[in-house]
Amino acid sequence: MRKAVIFDMDGTLLDTLEDLYRSTNAALLRYGFPERTKEEIRQFVGNGAVNLMRKAVPQGEENPHFTDCLRVFKEHYGVHLNDHTCAYEGIEELLQQLKAAGYPMAIVSNKPDFAVKELNRRYFGGVIKVAIGESASIRHKPAPDTVECAARELGVELKDCIYVGDSEVDIKTAENCRIPCISVAWGFRGKRFLEEMGARVIVESPQELYTKIKA
Repeated sequence: MRKAVIFDMDGTLLDTLEDLYRSTNAALLRYGFPERTKEEIRQFVGNGAVNLMRKAVPQGEENPHFTDCLRVFKEHYGVHLNDHTCAYEGIEELLQQLKAAGYPMAIVSNKPDFAVKELNRRYFGGVIKVAIGESASIRHKPAPDTVECAARELGVELKDCIYVGDSEVDIKTAENCRIPCISVAWGFRGKRFLEEMGARVIVESPQELYTKIKA
């Protein structure tokens, strides 16, 4: 049986940074906190909305307005999640190639579940049928739970999956699932950082990714 491919979303399939940046700062400005730079947001994302706001809000969860900031971020992002987001160049072609070759595919993300499902529907709904995000009912990455859930929904064994992501969280997730990980260099972290985090396989284009998946 062909292996299934499970993708991270942000920084792997979609460039979501601008919308995350704007929604984070909308929440911070609501409560009079200083804005964060786009480069700061780039480093903050990857481990869920709570962790993003924990890093963005002064004093994190100790701040009395932390919960309010998190709520405003989610509300703003729910409305503006697709204002500037786009698929990385070559991703749509990659997914069509994988579909034609018979690879089952899923998305697993630490982004809020509603956002993962909505963005998948808009961009990849005709190709990727399983999309799982962060929710209170399941542990998020790097715990293996969401990847295990995706494998079940695809009807494949976890051992028959390949995981594709752009961050240290994705590397650790694949390790916890005991499955191969392919790291992409075009995302939010970059090749040098991925190498420092112990990435074993790094690709620099969607076509190279397709070649590695088929290998």
